[in-house]
Amino acid sequence: MELRFSETEETLRGEVRQFLLDNIPEPASTEGPGGARENEEDFENAVEFNRKLADRGWIAPAWPKEYGGLGASIYEQIVFNEEFGYHGAPDTGTRGFGVGMIGPTLIIHGSDEQKAEYLPKITSGEHIWCQGYSEPGSGSDLASLQTRAVRDGDDYIINGQKIWTSGGHRANQMFCLVRTDPDAPKHRGISFLLIDDIKNTPGLSVRPLINMAGRHHFNEVFFEDVRVPAKNRIGEENRGWYVGMTLLDFERSGIGTTAGQRKTLEGMTEELQNGSAEERDRYRLGLSDLVISNNVAKYLGYRIGHIQATGNVPNYEASVIKIFQSELGQKIYNYGIKMFGLSGQLIPEEPTAPWQGDMPEQYLLAVPSTIYSGTNEIQRNIIATRGLGLPRS
Repeated sequence: MELRFSETEETLRGEVRQFLLDNIPEPASTEGPGGARENEEDFENAVEFNRKLADRGWIAPAWPKEYGGLGASIYEQIVFNEEFGYHGAPDTGTRGFGVGMIGPTLIIHGSDEQKAEYLPKITSGEHIWCQGYSEPGSGSDLASLQTRAVRDGDDYIINGQKIWTSGGHRANQMFCLVRTDPDAPKHRGISFLLIDDIKNTPGLSVRPLINMAGRHHFNEVFFEDVRVPAKNRIGEENRGWYVGMTLLDFERSGIGTTAGQRKTLEGMTEELQNGSAEERDRYRLGLSDLVISNNVAKYLGYRIGHIQATGNVPNYEASVIKIFQSELGQKIYNYGIKMFGLSGQLIPEEPTAPWQGDMPEQYLLAVPSTIYSGTNEIQRNIIATRGLGLPRS
């Protein structure tokens, strides 16, 4: 069987690819995929890149045209995601959190006033969003969160802490789950709030968390009597859990990540082709296994696209690709380190590091991929109960 995109989609692919080749900025710092070593200049370049996308109407291809999107079909969206992932299109939180997560959630659950206020600032690139979900004691069991919001007239007053807030030090907006009824069952009593201008919100502080690769991407956020207008609540009070779960459905697609992994594998293949006969003999079969696995991941992603294109909603299928893809990424970078031998362990700061130290850096960054967005253990439970119909333990 040979699966092909239509001529229309392949024409779009060529247009998107050329745009990316012409407009993706050169990194100001030595940087691997994902921007882990991004400095201030890189961030500003990413802001400008998103502005160029916005000017072309490409920043939110999946959104309906009435909300500032492109109204692209599912298969056109796949084309965008593949090309962006393969070429490493930089982002600031505008596309990942804004376009991919809070924007679609607003389209489904937001009021007309909220849509008018927030959606244009996402499609213009003005708003840079981060996510306030996880807490020190509430990760996989997110419904146990304890950050408290108490209604006070036209405001909520928030006290508590969030953790692992990706890009929180760069963002100017946050969407957040808070507990508004401590006596309700844990999946109830939660509300979904939008916090504006977080850099200048009294009582809200963002502190860096340095990851195991020695980089600053994560943050912890503290709330001390933070006032948020009640009009910033999305959906009903105490029903925010269901709003939040809608958002996570948008987070778990994955085709862009698979395309980025494919580019890494192509680089590893070229490296091996230029190596010695002994190296080729030692590593070619293992590398071919990873390439085959990457193709499997691609078609798992296409499967999700097909489900959506036929008017259905992927559920456990998204859990399948999340597990497969995150574990594959760890295997790819681990194998790359071995291919380079002892020098494969050199970090980016070492001037003689192969690939500017990208392999060990990306391996370290791949370790938490089986934890965030719902741990793989939780994903396996979803597959067991919703996919295989097994009873809950």
